[in-house]
Amino acid sequence: MFVNLADPVGAGFVQSLARPGGNATGFTNFEYSMSGKWVELLKQIAPYVTRAAVLRDPTSAAGIGQFSAIQSIAQSLGVVLTPFSVRDAGEIERDVAAFARSGNGGLIVTAGGTAFRRDLIIGLASRHKLPAVYPFRYYAKDGGLITYGPDPRDSIRRAAAYVDRILKGEKPADMPVQAPTKYELVINLKTAKALGLAIPPAVLARADEVIE
Repeated sequence: MFVNLADPVGAGFVQSLARPGGNATGFTNFEYSMSGKWVELLKQIAPYVTRAAVLRDPTSAAGIGQFSAIQSIAQSLGVVLTPFSVRDAGEIERDVAAFARSGNGGLIVTAGGTAFRRDLIIGLASRHKLPAVYPFRYYAKDGGLITYGPDPRDSIRRAAAYVDRILKGEKPADMPVQAPTKYELVINLKTAKALGLAIPPAVLARADEVIE
């Protein structure tokens, strides 16, 4: 049983999400199509944004899937995307600094290897005055502007029901891997103020948590 795994097929744990086919099943930590919401949120909180740097891990299936979903939405919102790798700290600093020299920019941080660089990324967004959307609540707790992503606690609760079914004799091979069903929006108003942004009331009203 696994919980909050980004790419169980790519990692070799299961043959497919619908039919795991082995002795493992569980819950992924992302459903790729929701990644398009990050672009929508970026435009809602900073309507002037026409360019977005997407920080991602290009070596993972999760990073590729999320970027594809972002691409599918960005054009309709008038946002031009620039993908950047998160593998090297020095490279991230250079890329973000160069990107920020032109106006009307923002950041979208995908899930995956970005988590290991989150302090650096949050600091760069602050230094270069770039509005940024992140994938997990702990980014907002650490000073990131706004996060939208799955609630990991919900997946753990749902996993308990799977464990119970397995203990009662069901086979993991017959139990489909499930995607998150509960997502949470967290906004850091202190960071918004530092960036000179006024978060729209409609966005604030949807927030699960507001950090002041």
